[in-house]
Amino acid sequence: MSVRDERRTVVSGPAGGLEVVLNVPEANPRAIALIAHPHPLQGGTLDNKVVQTLARTFAALAYVAVRFNFRGAGRSEGTFDDGRGEAEDALAALAFARGEFEQLASAAPVLAGFSFGSYVQTLVAGSVVPERMVLVGPAVKRFELPHVPQDTIVIHGEDDDVVPLADVLAWARPQQLPVIVFPGCGHFFHGRLPQLQRVVIGMWQR
Repeated sequence: MSVRDERRTVVSGPAGGLEVVLNVPEANPRAIALIAHPHPLQGGTLDNKVVQTLARTFAALAYVAVRFNFRGAGRSEGTFDDGRGEAEDALAALAFARGEFEQLASAAPVLAGFSFGSYVQTLVAGSVVPERMVLVGPAVKRFELPHVPQDTIVIHGEDDDVVPLADVLAWARPQQLPVIVFPGCGHFFHGRLPQLQRVVIGMWQR
């Protein structure tokens, strides 16, 4: 699946300007995939490599991949708001994409996130029923993640020193939620991004 060039813009968001990037598949898109980045106070932006990989992955699966910078990151205005305001940013980015692709406005979006972005997407799921969720390196324990749908794809590194795997398993266990573990892999999936893409595509196509 080929992908058109990135489209970068700044739109009106709840805290001022909101930087948004769209990756659009060449074929008719099936829905929107909204992708959230890591903690902005720790260097997280929409150009994070895991976030970029998720965008390429969903564009390859014929989704309009939507990334955005949380308030205070990149060209987005505002200040950090512990997740609640960032969920509003996510909903604003989704609303913008739905306005750009009106034929997809009624389709349930995919909600994907990395680290802190996973937490934000669990908040977004309280307002928008997703087609499916993808949580990579979810920041459990650091933030109170609610339960997620049973078909959620959770991927975590065995050697994650930011969010220990044991904490993710403790969060997933009462939900009987499977966790895909990358052996020998740290939080940022260095050297494992092609594998991350293959795993998500493989899970999706099943």
